[in-house]
Amino acid sequence: MKQDYEGIIQQAKDVLDKNWTGTFTRPGALLYHHQWSWDSAFVAIGYSHYDQFRAEREMRTLFEGQWSNGMIPHIIFAAQADDYFPSPAFWETEKCPLAPRNRRTSGITQPPVHAIAVLRMYRQAQDIEQSHAFLAEAFPRLKAWHEYLHRERDPQQEGLVYIRHPWESQDNSPIWDAVWKHMQLRPEDIPVYHRMDTVNVISTDRPRNTDYDRYTYLVKFYAARNYDEAQIAQKCPFLVQDVLFNALLCQADRDLAEIARILGEDPTPFEQWAKQTAQAINNKLWDEEHGIYIDYDLVAKTHIHTHVVAGFLPLFAGIPDADRAQKMYNYLNTSAFWRLDEDAYPIATYNRNMPDFEATRYWRGPAWINIDWLLYHGLKQYGYTTYAEHMRDKMITLVQNSGFYEYFNPLNGEGHGTYQFSWTAALLIDWIKNEILA
Repeated sequence: MKQDYEGIIQQAKDVLDKNWTGTFTRPGALLYHHQWSWDSAFVAIGYSHYDQFRAEREMRTLFEGQWSNGMIPHIIFAAQADDYFPSPAFWETEKCPLAPRNRRTSGITQPPVHAIAVLRMYRQAQDIEQSHAFLAEAFPRLKAWHEYLHRERDPQQEGLVYIRHPWESQDNSPIWDAVWKHMQLRPEDIPVYHRMDTVNVISTDRPRNTDYDRYTYLVKFYAARNYDEAQIAQKCPFLVQDVLFNALLCQADRDLAEIARILGEDPTPFEQWAKQTAQAINNKLWDEEHGIYIDYDLVAKTHIHTHVVAGFLPLFAGIPDADRAQKMYNYLNTSAFWRLDEDAYPIATYNRNMPDFEATRYWRGPAWINIDWLLYHGLKQYGYTTYAEHMRDKMITLVQNSGFYEYFNPLNGEGHGTYQFSWTAALLIDWIKNEILA
């Protein structure tokens, strides 16, 4: 059995080698030449199986871009940043006194998977003493990060943090269509910008220009307020309590509590946060009629009744009870997402039966390995092992057949987006090493 996987593991390592810069790993060879926050966390998980130094260096470099209020920005730019839009000049984060002076970054964040990654790195470390030292080094960074989210992004102390930009979760997800309806822009509201993402990737794989109009408007909205969270929260047209972000935060708080216990620190604050968030997700974001969790728009004060695969990710954090988990599984295991006995590929990011489903356009339909990886672990802990393992094996086969793409057409398995994508390689290594060859 081991011999069957040696080739694909080596190919995955080759992808990571090509994208390694010496201090961090680029997400992809064509489009993403800088450091992305949750990409690095997933990549570090993959590295932890065979290169402890790189895993730890990856996270250290990310922490070097952390803001003084605790926020980990979604991009830390490399020295040469003119090849990407929005560039540091467009973000204007130097206006904020909280932004680092020695690193150029974006002014938003990404899902908080970092404590999850750091704990997995520790558990898989070859050198335990070195890993324990890194754990102690990372702990105050992670603590400040989680404090920022619970303090600044949950001003009413509901237990649910909000995101303030689509790039903080699932960039062009159909979820945001409902938000765009009350965010009507005049021509003079749209900044002048020039997209670079469609130069190396076909435009039908990428978000539409109308989406980018709103993305860029929001960036300039933050810059005009010097990235002051209180001012942003007062007037921002995009404030969403997102299922994906909050479910991952819930599990990350639990993992941070475990890191605290390992280090002899007090785990109580993190456990309390996790408990409050789990209760809030269950009380506010559950859709009983359909058996899925859905986002809440804080500006419109209404739920967003759009069903995406992220609505099943509370399984990863052990949030639903057994009855709810069964309802979720019953919905997941249908033609809407991916049925266990069908020939399609796991798992469409958006309900495939919807008229605006798009099999190749970024987060409006394609299958992503990171979402499947998270869902896999959630399904297994609830006992849906057959479905989870078949999904995993289909995804591994998909990468073997199509290559290390950013995402995949769930109907025919074709790779799309950027090629030689790092988290695809890293999470494939983790799946095979931890779940098949262990």
